[in-house]
Amino acid sequence: MGFGGFSELLTNDIAIDLGTANTLVCVKGKGIVLDEPSVVAVERSTNKVLAVGRGAKEMLGRTPGEVAAIRPMKDGVIADFEITEIMLREFIMRVQGDRFLSKLVRPRVIISVPSGITEVEKRAVRDSAEHAGAREVFLISEPIAAAIGVGLPIDKPAGNMVIDIGGGTTEIGVIALNGIVGVASIRIGGDEMDDAIMQHVKGEYGTLIGEQTAEKLKISVGALEVDPDKALEIRGRDLVNGVPKVISVSKNKVVGALQEPINEIIKALRLSLEKTPPELAADIVDKGILMTGGGSLLSGLDQILRSATGLPIYVVEEPLKSVVLGAYKALEEPDRYEKILMKSRRIW
Repeated sequence: MGFGGFSELLTNDIAIDLGTANTLVCVKGKGIVLDEPSVVAVERSTNKVLAVGRGAKEMLGRTPGEVAAIRPMKDGVIADFEITEIMLREFIMRVQGDRFLSKLVRPRVIISVPSGITEVEKRAVRDSAEHAGAREVFLISEPIAAAIGVGLPIDKPAGNMVIDIGGGTTEIGVIALNGIVGVASIRIGGDEMDDAIMQHVKGEYGTLIGEQTAEKLKISVGALEVDPDKALEIRGRDLVNGVPKVISVSKNKVVGALQEPINEIIKALRLSLEKTPPELAADIVDKGILMTGGGSLLSGLDQILRSATGLPIYVVEEPLKSVVLGAYKALEEPDRYEKILMKSRRIW
């Protein structure tokens, strides 16, 4: 048996949901073995990697001048090629368990990508994965991966609609016969919601807050208005004198700050529905629309979308895992899903 054949026996196939906010990895026979923030902390002067994943995220907004906590993914695509490669290599080594074997044996890898990704952006994802240690790289569109992950029969001549709201993008797809019949891909997701809250607090209260504080505020408040007197205390830095301070933030004003990114999602959803062929639209009326991704967990968002469309909309049981599980199912059955897999060149 040649070296390539020996490596085939040792390696495990890996599915990666390379997200703007979090990266999930699924390994054959083990399920999801890694769920980490997509963050890398490096020392500026030496480019030495100090932490990857959860440890690096804890440094966001807290690092001294010589340390940078970097999020290499932006709007669902690679913003920093070198840091993304470092992050992928570390995650692949972790899930393989043996650092010697991770250098010796290259796994087959499938990575989910936004449906609106460009050819240049696809190449960046492939190259990053190959340089990080992948033997063979496949790409799969996020709406299709999410649909497979929640068990939709995408190979049937019937319409299935999925909304996947991630950290950097919202993917809306109508899927039938292993293809996307109608799709809307917008670079708006949880990050834009966090940014809207940060800008609101800055303008309304003259206070600067970080990404993590904004994210906690978003999760705590949700998307629906509550009692107008309800407020939350948060800590930030005074915009004028730079002194730390505690402020009381109206929950309803936070909800108001979220309206712009939510309205963009509604607009994209309506556009996708308008482009759906009538027969498939009838299927969607009967079966409803499934929501996946971390953004679907925003309290009240499903009710808002339901009201805006008049259609049944359901949040799936494990929305954070749908894409990576669907990607792995596609890699396990390449013959069945051959038409939807985007394949790269083979290294070995």
